[in-house]
Amino acid sequence: MHPTQVLFLGKQQPVSLPVCDHYAGAEKLMRKSIALQQELGPVFDITLDCEDGASAGHEAAHAKLVASIVASDDNRFGRIGARVHDSGSAFFEQDIKLICSNSGAANRLAYLMLPKAESLAEVRAAIALIEHYSQRAGREDLPVHVLIETHGALADVFAIAALPQVQSLSFGIMDFVSAHFGAIPSAAMRSPGQFSHPLVARAKLEIAAACHAHGKVPSHNVTTDIKDSASVAADAGRARTEFGYTRMWSIHPQQIQPILNAFTPPQSEIATAAQILLAAQQAEWGPIQHEGTLHDRASYRYYWSVLQRAKNSGAALPENTSTLL
Repeated sequence: MHPTQVLFLGKQQPVSLPVCDHYAGAEKLMRKSIALQQELGPVFDITLDCEDGASAGHEAAHAKLVASIVASDDNRFGRIGARVHDSGSAFFEQDIKLICSNSGAANRLAYLMLPKAESLAEVRAAIALIEHYSQRAGREDLPVHVLIETHGALADVFAIAALPQVQSLSFGIMDFVSAHFGAIPSAAMRSPGQFSHPLVARAKLEIAAACHAHGKVPSHNVTTDIKDSASVAADAGRARTEFGYTRMWSIHPQQIQPILNAFTPPQSEIATAAQILLAAQQAEWGPIQHEGTLHDRASYRYYWSVLQRAKNSGAALPENTSTLL
């Protein structure tokens, strides 16, 4: 039996996504990002940004550009998504209509990102609008990612994560901090304050906990030190090991590789995971001993996730593991 049939007991297995979500708004940067994805493979997602990428007065043209890029042959792996304007914007429905009514884009779009949601009801209404246009274009169940950056969305975060259309929740740290009107210092928008300020740390933990409770992917906020690879790597490492995040935003091509490195399991853990799971498969998923330690389905689920993350990050996998993934 395949591990997913055994380890999740008929339940929906957790969503698995590339560990890096790279944002690009200007057309030049979009095309450079796609060229890099074609070079490295589908080890990172690209989100084409309508919210911050469109210049004033050219919102419709920008959404049409996003749709054309998603529908093009350059979208080689089907791992390009788009961020639309927030639902309070005059351009929100226009973005969705122009992107999701394009059948080529609708059927090749990896996901739509919803920013600045204020509540569960607002997310539900946005999903209904997305489905209205995407289903008319022949796309069923278009995945939705939600940016948690308001008090209301954080209050509803577990219910938002439970929505079947939602794949991932991201933390919008800058809007979240600014929503406190000076009660949280600006230093909490970056390290080390972003990991130590109680209100910011609480928000990060709530988002991660909600995602893991419902098998979704928590995506960590950007590092604003754009070209400081050491800062990116340190932030990614803390997000993964201390806060339970399995994905992170990038806003500069130089941030992609440090994020991949931080979220990719080390080769020693990959090798151990393969050994344990192959032995478990031989034992028909009953308990086994590995190097003097007992393992059962609880640890099998952990090691299966290790191999899944390794695969998504483009890491070399041991022989004979293809049947496990």
